[in-house]
Amino acid sequence: MAERDAEEATMSHQAPERSSIPSGDNTVWADISPLLDAACKELGDGEMIHGENFNLFAAMSALEIMDPKMDSGIVSKYCSLDEAIEDGAAPVPLSPDKTIDVQSIIDIMDHLLACEATWHSGHSLAQTVFSCIYLLRLDRTSSHAILHSYCRVIRATCKAVVSVVSDARTHEEEDLFSMTYGLPLDGDGDEKCLSFLNAVEETICRQLRACKAPSSKKRVLEDIEPLQHNLDLEEGFCKALLCRLRFRKHFFHTLACMRRPQGRGFDMARKHIASCILELESILKSAEFLRFGVCGTCDDGIEDKTTASGHTPIGFDASLNSRSAAPTPPRAIKILSWKRAVEYFVKLLHDLDVICSYSLDPSLEGVLRFVVQFQKSKPDLVARAHLQVLLVQDGKLYGRDPIFAVITKASSLPEFTKNHDIQKSECFMQLGQLVINMLKILCTNAAWQRRKLGKILQDWRVIYVQLELALRNEVGEVSSNMDDEKMSVKILRHVLNWVEEQTYWIASRFLMLGFELDLYSPSEYCMVYWYLYVVLIKLAEKTHFRMAVSNEPIKRKGKKKKDSLKEVAKESRVHPAILFLQCHMCLAEGLTMMLAALRNDLMVLQSQNPFNTEQERFLQHFELLQKACIPDHISYPSFKESTSYARLSTLVMYNYFKDAQRIAKEIKSSFSNDPEKLAELRRIEQVAEHNGIALNVISRVGALDPSLKVTFEFTHHPCFATAVVKRS
Repeated sequence: MAERDAEEATMSHQAPERSSIPSGDNTVWADISPLLDAACKELGDGEMIHGENFNLFAAMSALEIMDPKMDSGIVSKYCSLDEAIEDGAAPVPLSPDKTIDVQSIIDIMDHLLACEATWHSGHSLAQTVFSCIYLLRLDRTSSHAILHSYCRVIRATCKAVVSVVSDARTHEEEDLFSMTYGLPLDGDGDEKCLSFLNAVEETICRQLRACKAPSSKKRVLEDIEPLQHNLDLEEGFCKALLCRLRFRKHFFHTLACMRRPQGRGFDMARKHIASCILELESILKSAEFLRFGVCGTCDDGIEDKTTASGHTPIGFDASLNSRSAAPTPPRAIKILSWKRAVEYFVKLLHDLDVICSYSLDPSLEGVLRFVVQFQKSKPDLVARAHLQVLLVQDGKLYGRDPIFAVITKASSLPEFTKNHDIQKSECFMQLGQLVINMLKILCTNAAWQRRKLGKILQDWRVIYVQLELALRNEVGEVSSNMDDEKMSVKILRHVLNWVEEQTYWIASRFLMLGFELDLYSPSEYCMVYWYLYVVLIKLAEKTHFRMAVSNEPIKRKGKKKKDSLKEVAKESRVHPAILFLQCHMCLAEGLTMMLAALRNDLMVLQSQNPFNTEQERFLQHFELLQKACIPDHISYPSFKESTSYARLSTLVMYNYFKDAQRIAKEIKSSFSNDPEKLAELRRIEQVAEHNGIALNVISRVGALDPSLKVTFEFTHHPCFATAVVKRS
């Protein structure tokens, strides 16, 4: 009876029998528009309807049209470069009027800067920088010294950037970046580009001195030909050109110095970076002269213009290379504005300066901390490529330290073990390659980094199993005299623990990147924080074991009993690094229990997704961790068991957030010389304090006030949420 009623109810919602498509022998057509309309109204944000065979990865990997990076433009004014030149699209000189000629050169320089910034953002080189006709036929500019020298250094700079990105192989993130499409990137004599630029700079400097000289000295300088004939504009034009030429010179020097092996050119690179930033400030100041002093007016839409003057530059046609730009449906791209381009280069130079100021810490822990901290500023591809090339050179750290020596140091082994023959074994060679791959992955953007970190977890787990087997074989060969343990056994024991510690560090990084990428919905925070908590526990255990082994008690013969007791007390203290991890553990556990209690007591943050269950989402988020058994014996049932009994009443009695606050305050003095750790501890205190207050408010009035609304925001920490309690 119930089935028949359900069937009748279903039939009542079906479309009318009339259809524009006639039914056949084996088919029945019906209008499902009302059904789709009803489904659309019921769908919430982030929800979609799909069939059983839907694959998100395949859908994201499909050809995407309408994306400016993929669709580069097919509608072109000219069929060939020769046709564009014959039509006067790129005249040389730019104008018979020298004033207009100089102004047009500055516009070309500004537009090339905007094109370069757009290229760095991941667009095609052919559709950005090499949309300049003068660059495509550089020999035509030989009679124009300023334009010729500038175009030469632009081409040499592009070649240097393509080289460093290709060497780092970070261009997989932006596949179009390093593709040159047969463009004239290699030119004869480009190694002398700075000589041409210096000669032009010196000439303009003399012209600037001539126009600024007092009348008594003008006769001496009369033989110097001015840039143009309007003497009122001469000084402004000279300064505008000089700052642009000098920026190019110093930026090219920066790239060249940073490519020197083992960071030997970093001190000189920092000087050039400082000069670049000063010249960019001068470039910004010149905009007022170019808009008001020359034209006398200011364009209202200057914010979107690609030049400081607001004029459209001559000599550019992005459609000329569209047919060879990429094997994808073409569409024109939008060049960044001139102001945004300047901001981009200021940010890029700051990121490069951070790399150059790095002390080349020989410890792997220091390297990982620096890279993670550097990534917080969201550096662009070019800066990350330079960092990767610095870290990994010739299969060594900084091109200086063998990877096996780095591993033994990280495993708290004695210095002399770095020369042990065990490094020649296949197992350790594979481990060394894993470390190199990890460093390279950490230099990629956040989305690519998370994806790759999840995949290499299984490789680290396999290496752990191989090292464990090697250790068993070595232990079996040890003589009956256990006091005389083989050095290879000691190395394997230390490295085995370090590999497991490093595996859990990668897992924690993988989980935290999910918050930065906004991959978790509020209803999933509970399971994510729970998984992060169990990973942090394992990480703290392995870190503590490594530190305990490295500080093994030494013989205290000849020492007084009082001194001996002091040493034992000192050794029994928990290391600040472990307490630092414990702060994160307390926050993760506190948020897990708080979210679980809200769900159990107040029925908030419940999952309303009808397309997959909570268990399915658990597997989706942690599939890569589960495949690598990180940690062992962790599953969805264990998560449910841990959170099903959480209640607000018990959380108030044992407040995890207070523990996080207390530990953070206690260990601040241990990190007085580490500003990054102090900043993190302050963030932890803020999250713990606000969540503790929110928990007390919810526990007192939550059940009595149905209008109480609890949301979670990341206002104080990028990964640990803060509860916000409001009345709806």
